[in-house]
Amino acid sequence: MATLGLIGSGNIGGTLARLAVAAGIDVVLSNSRGPETLAELVAELGPRARAATPEEAARAGDWVVVTVPLKAYAQAPAAALAGKTVLDTTNYYPQRDGQIARLDSGEATSSELVQEHLAGARVVKAFNNIFFGHLAALARPAGSPDRTALPIAGDDQTGKAEAVALLDALGYDAVDAGPLADSWRFQPDTPAYGLPYLKDPADAVNFAADPGHPAPAEKIRAALAAAQR
Repeated sequence: MATLGLIGSGNIGGTLARLAVAAGIDVVLSNSRGPETLAELVAELGPRARAATPEEAARAGDWVVVTVPLKAYAQAPAAALAGKTVLDTTNYYPQRDGQIARLDSGEATSSELVQEHLAGARVVKAFNNIFFGHLAALARPAGSPDRTALPIAGDDQTGKAEAVALLDALGYDAVDAGPLADSWRFQPDTPAYGLPYLKDPADAVNFAADPGHPAPAEKIRAALAAAQR
């Protein structure tokens, strides 16, 4: 039985856990505050879920999602994640994370920083460009005519293939946006960030209230191509 490890169990992490359990995947949840703080979520998810420490979640996962504020990425347990495919959801928000010179200059992307820290892992950028409510609402079985696509980026082809398999199991197609150096194409303030999944993109101010709308692969490819730095 496949297992998804989660380092960070907030809005995105909790949503991914629900999708994984619905897909028959076991989940091991963790956060920075301790396993006992996840008791309510574990009870909601049922017998396929358990709470653990970040290191335990890292070691247990066939895939591991790191979904923490960027300023906390260096707390991810590098040794425990060696050899793993790690899906990184980080986004750079200077007002929250502080100014990071290498990101401000464009020298690196946030996921390249994560890959440097997790040198023994296969880091794939994913799940960072969609509102968690839309992530929950838009999952569809394989072959559905209204299936939504999410972009991924990574430097390791095995990692990308494993990420595609996870997205497929959770209800999504994947669009390969290239290496981690190109993951800026679906970071904040780009056409692929959030907007493709809105029913009413003209009313983005009410983002959280929008019910979401399917975004096929061709729509995501066009949004990625339209990104400017």
